[in-house]
Amino acid sequence: MRRGIAAAVLAAAIAVSASACGSSSSGSTGSGAKADGPVTITWWDTSDATNEAPTYQALVSDFEKANPNITVKYVNVPFADAQTKFQTAAGSKGAPDVLRADVGWTSGFAKAGYLVPLDGTAATADSGSFEKQLVTQASYSGHQYGVPLVTDTLGLMYNKALFTKAGIAKAPTTWDELKADAALIKQKDGVDGFEFNAASYYAMPFLYGEGTDMIDSTSQKITINSAAAVKGIDTIKSLLASPGVTKLDTTANAYATMMDKFGSGKIAMIVQGPWETTNVYKGSAFSDKANFGVAAVPAGSSGKSGAPIGGHNLVAYAGSDAAHQAASEKFIAFMTSAASQATIATKNATLPTRTDAYTSAVTSNPGIAAFQSILTAGVPRPAVPEYSSMYTPFNTELLKILAGQESTQTGLNNASIAIKKLFPNYSGQ
Repeated sequence: MRRGIAAAVLAAAIAVSASACGSSSSGSTGSGAKADGPVTITWWDTSDATNEAPTYQALVSDFEKANPNITVKYVNVPFADAQTKFQTAAGSKGAPDVLRADVGWTSGFAKAGYLVPLDGTAATADSGSFEKQLVTQASYSGHQYGVPLVTDTLGLMYNKALFTKAGIAKAPTTWDELKADAALIKQKDGVDGFEFNAASYYAMPFLYGEGTDMIDSTSQKITINSAAAVKGIDTIKSLLASPGVTKLDTTANAYATMMDKFGSGKIAMIVQGPWETTNVYKGSAFSDKANFGVAAVPAGSSGKSGAPIGGHNLVAYAGSDAAHQAASEKFIAFMTSAASQATIATKNATLPTRTDAYTSAVTSNPGIAAFQSILTAGVPRPAVPEYSSMYTPFNTELLKILAGQESTQTGLNNASIAIKKLFPNYSGQ
C-alpha cells in the first residue's frame, strides 16, 4: 500500500466526479435495470497508474468477457485523493459502484453509511479462504463491508552480502541485536547498518514491541502516552544515537534517499513494506534477487514483534440500485478470486490476501515468499473509523521528539491531547 500524501487537486476532483460518478448515472440501463440484464458499473481503482493499473485493466477485460451483460467503467483515481473524492461523491449520491479502498478507510465509510454489507453475497462466498485477520480488518460492527484484494505489512529488509561480509549469520530478532549488528556492519563493511524512516506508521512496531498501541479500543483508553509507548519511542531515539545507524533525516527527499541507498548497498537494513520490493530489485545491490533478505521486524523489550497490516479492500457503494449491487458483487468476487489474486501478485509483486493464491509462480518471487512468512505476525487495525486519523498528530509529535525539540513524554502527551478530540469518550493516561 502506498502511503504518500499529496495535495488534493480541485480540478481533478471535479473532473473525476463528473466523468466517473456512480451507479445511478453511469449505469447503461439506469435505476430500472434488472439484476440479470445489461448493466454498467463504475470502478474507482486507486492503484499506481503506471506500474499496477495495467494489470487491473486487463482483469477488467477478462471479467467483461466472462460476464457479457456487465460493463465495467474503469477509472484510475490517485490514491492520495481518493478518500476525499469518495466521501464527496457518496455524500452527493454519485459515488462509484465499487472502490479500491485502503483498509483504514473501510470502517469509516461503513459508519457513514456509504457502503453496503457484503455478508452472504457472491462477493464473500470464499471468505474462508482469506487470512482471518484481513477479513476482520474488512469488517465493522459485526458485518463484512469489504473483501481484501491486496495486503502488506512491514518487515526488516536486509542485504545478505553485507551481512556475510560482516560475519553476521542471521537477521536480528531484537532491537538490541540490530544495534549490535549495525555497529559491526559499519566497522566491517564501511556502510551504515540501519536507517529508520521517521514516520508514525513506521514507528508502530516499536509500540507493538512494548505491548501497546495508540489506543485500546476494548477498554476505550488512549494509550499513546503510556509508559509502554514512551519506552517504545525511546528505543527509536536510542537507535538513532547508535554507531552504524544513519542519523535522523527529516528532509523532503528522506524516503527516496533512503531507498536509493538501500538499493545501492549503502545501507544494510531498513524497515519497509512489500510495495517497495520491485524498486529494490532495480538497485545494483539486488540485481541478484537472492541477495534480498526479509525478516520479521525485531521484538521490543516485551518480547513481542509486530507490524501494522495494511492493504486494500474492494467495497460496494450503498447508494447503488439492486442491479448495480448484484453486478458489483460478481465483480468483487472475480477480482478477489484466487486466480485473479495470483495474476495481480505475479504482475505487480503485491501480496495476495487468500492462502490459495500463493501458487508456486507467486512464491517464486523471494520478496513475496518472505513477506508471506511474516504476515501472520502482523497486527490488524481495530475496527475504529477514526484510527487512521491518529497517525497525523502522532507523526507531528514524533518528529519533534526525535529532533530533540521536546521530551518523549511531553510529545506523546501532546499527541494524546490531539487524539482525545477524535475519541472524546475515551479516557486518557
